[in-house]
Amino acid sequence: MSVPDTMRVSVLRGIRDVAVEERPTPQPGPGEVLVRVGSVGVCGSDVHYYEHGRIGDHVVRGPLVLGHEAGGRIAGVGEGVDVSRVGQRVSLEPGVPCRHCVQCRAGRYNLCPDVVFFATPPVDGAFAEYVTIAEDFAYAVPDQLSDDAAGLIEPLSVGVWANRKARVGAGSRVLISGAGPVGLVVAQVARARGASEIVVSDVDSRRLEAATRFGATRVLDARDGIPAGLVVDAFVDCSGAPSAVA
Repeated sequence: MSVPDTMRVSVLRGIRDVAVEERPTPQPGPGEVLVRVGSVGVCGSDVHYYEHGRIGDHVVRGPLVLGHEAGGRIAGVGEGVDVSRVGQRVSLEPGVPCRHCVQCRAGRYNLCPDVVFFATPPVDGAFAEYVTIAEDFAYAVPDQLSDDAAGLIEPLSVGVWANRKARVGAGSRVLISGAGPVGLVVAQVARARGASEIVVSDVDSRRLEAATRFGATRVLDARDGIPAGLVVDAFVDCSGAPSAVA
């Protein structure tokens, strides 16, 4: 597979200042693969960095490539990686841990304090034609899955984890606050896991309408408060709003 020497990247240069630049195509190191990016989702974190230049303690202090919900095709491999992976379509897990700390050794690599996460300052993300990543964090996907769907596996994993954590299963009654993309994913996973009641709350009528098309059995306008008699087995907050949790 032919790989050009340079590639286009979308660079956040400052608040609300994004430009397309030409950069050298990265080279995969030992144990890494080079991925030609096929599709990248826009996460709420990308929007925060674009609009505010920060998320809490994570501050954009220099040019940054956003995007971490990515899928694509392996275009090259580094030392120690099976060359037969070239051409393989993949979905990327964008946070690579150190593998050596206490959390990693305990099997909780998602809590690694030294994780290298795409599009988290100062680590560049996937709004580029090519990216490199540890080979075991590039997961093969079937050809019948589109590039867009491959990119959505990362946010889908959030919905899967949330439902597992909340122990949602057959017959469960679950309340989800927030009918944004992640809230809708959580609702769809709950439905796939056999939940009998999936109640979704929000303050946006358009989002609530979308929730009825993507798994919700009932929707609530959060401004009206919790209706009397509502009983659920699990609550999942996908809004980030303190008032929603309250």
